[in-house]
Amino acid sequence: MSGKIQPNLALFQKMSALPMGRQLFTRALCFKAPYFRSIKPLMTELRPGKAEVQIRKHRAVLNHLGTVHAIAMCNMAELAGGMMTDVSIPTSHRWIPKGMTVEYLKKANTDLTATATCDLPETWPDASELIAKVDVKDTDGNTVSRMAITMWVSAKQ
Repeated sequence: MSGKIQPNLALFQKMSALPMGRQLFTRALCFKAPYFRSIKPLMTELRPGKAEVQIRKHRAVLNHLGTVHAIAMCNMAELAGGMMTDVSIPTSHRWIPKGMTVEYLKKANTDLTATATCDLPETWPDASELIAKVDVKDTDGNTVSRMAITMWVSAKQ
């Protein structure tokens, strides 16, 4: 990555040092991308190659079984994977999700944490795919779903 730090990473690092900073950072994210507001996320970790998002089990994310809805888990996975990608790529590049594969492994009966990781290349080509691997775990540490999000990363025009 170039010597220039991604703006979202710089903002997260700065705000994380403040009381309620991570909550305010997450609210700003949800203002820019309002759909994420539906799950009431909290960005708890953000660095190149890793991001973590938490959600509470609350009525708005429940399905007819009273467990966290599958699409709420996809929503938090996309937020974690997207932000991880954003702070991992050089400032000369941009990204967009291209596809997602999802495995639902068990019912999600508790609050959840989505952790996104990826293998970062030594050098960035002008265009390539990056796979964001996301595990969603319950409060007992059990993986309830697993996603692989294909991100298209390309040099800015």
